[in-house]
Amino acid sequence: MSYYLKSSTTQPSGEADVKQVRRVVEEMIADISERKDAALHAYSAKFDKWDPEQFRLTQEQIDACLAELTPQQIADIKFAQEQVRNFARHQLASVRDIEVETLPGVILGHKNVPVETVGCYVPSGKYPLVASAHMGIVTAKVAGVSRVIATSPPFEGRPSAPVIAAIHLAGADEIYCIGGVQAVTAMALGIGEFPQVDIIVGPGNAYVAEAKRQLFGQVGIDLIAGPTETLVIADDTVDGELVATDLLGQAEHGPTSPAVLITTSRELGEQTLVEVERLLGLLDTSEIARKAWEGYGEVIVCENDEEMIREADRIASEHVQVMTREPDYFLQRLRNYGALFLGARTNVAYGDKVIGTNHTLPTSRAARFTGGLWVGKFLKTCTYQRVLTDEASVLVGEYCSRLCILEGFSGHAEQANIRLRRLGNREVAFGKAAAEPVVPVAE
Repeated sequence: MSYYLKSSTTQPSGEADVKQVRRVVEEMIADISERKDAALHAYSAKFDKWDPEQFRLTQEQIDACLAELTPQQIADIKFAQEQVRNFARHQLASVRDIEVETLPGVILGHKNVPVETVGCYVPSGKYPLVASAHMGIVTAKVAGVSRVIATSPPFEGRPSAPVIAAIHLAGADEIYCIGGVQAVTAMALGIGEFPQVDIIVGPGNAYVAEAKRQLFGQVGIDLIAGPTETLVIADDTVDGELVATDLLGQAEHGPTSPAVLITTSRELGEQTLVEVERLLGLLDTSEIARKAWEGYGEVIVCENDEEMIREADRIASEHVQVMTREPDYFLQRLRNYGALFLGARTNVAYGDKVIGTNHTLPTSRAARFTGGLWVGKFLKTCTYQRVLTDEASVLVGEYCSRLCILEGFSGHAEQANIRLRRLGNREVAFGKAAAEPVVPVAE
């Protein structure tokens, strides 16, 4: 039976907080829909202290951002993007068009068609999240998307040089310096200088996530992401310093980021609690990480590996790091996670920044029903059918006629019946069901 050495002291945001965010976003979207450009500029000036003549960056502005980076910084960004690109290409290779003959003369198939225009939101208001440029833009381009636009808020009153450089190097066709609800709404609705996109991807704060939720349907989205989550599954093969480092490395994302240890070793759990306190005295981001740890940090001690599996699947964390004797045991059995990090040699930061897997992942237990962003998110799997012979059309048509009448759709039935009369010389009354077969259909 599992028990807690430390439990969270803060409950997730209450209904009142959710309603407040929802109300603010709803009002902003309505205002932007009505006042268009004027509203975009007003919100950008209000929230980002940024009101340029146009939001789209010129080539000169982009070049200026690139010039602020050292050759090594540019090389580092290119290395990370090549890892993302390489893995996305392998993912794309696993997605195949198919065409099969399911009955004599009946051809069914599907094609994987890239969406036409993608909008990538790249956060930079609080931290310049360079890696988010790779995850959205590079992956979309590998999928074959013809037009990728990127929006990113200013950082400290001007375009963020590292973020804009990463967006440009990733291959974005257009770059706009604008953030928040106003950026998402502009892309979703195609306001002013912004093209209307088919899908919006990328992480953001609670207001950005809510804007994506409210605009879904008018535009596609990747997923609705909440605060970053990390879960470490560990046994006595590792030490408390390593575990504490990996927990706090994600807790620094924000004051509401859950960081959880599940372990079969009480001693490791106790060591981790001590090491967390020590490391909090050293981290530059300790103010944020401490709030996250004190409010949302947990240490759960389990009897055995099977119980750790059950606890991990219950939590369904965005990131799950496994540091045990047999990490493959967990790879084969875990079901609910955004991304899995196997063995002590890897960690969540590798996945966040450089190793090549995508860091846009499900949170808030959404890992129970979805995975993260990948090349397939930018593809529409579109089916088609072809009937090659009169005999095949008549065969399918007889079943179709009867099934349509069963449902009460005489117009549908007539689509089959006209072909039965013309191609099969069948006597079928208008809007009636085709005759039942002489020989019963085998079950």
